[in-house]
Amino acid sequence: MCKARIEKAVKIDGVSKAEWNKDSKILTIVYDPALTTSEKVQSGIAAVGHDTEKIKADDKTYSQLPGCCKYDRND
Repeated sequence: MCKARIEKAVKIDGVSKAEWNKDSKILTIVYDPALTTSEKVQSGIAAVGHDTEKIKADDKTYSQLPGCCKYDRND
């Protein structure tokens, strides 16, 4: 579930590829910086409940994630 949610969240204009590796917990994306930014991509991820390096997901959205998708959050 997490993989599909995260990959779908970053399917925005300018992103041509997104692949979440559940084992390494690394998202690899290919995007055109003329069409989008890293911040927009990270904002999309945070909007579906997952923290990123720069943007923390809203607590309410995070709490609605399925149990298998929750993780230890850095406060």
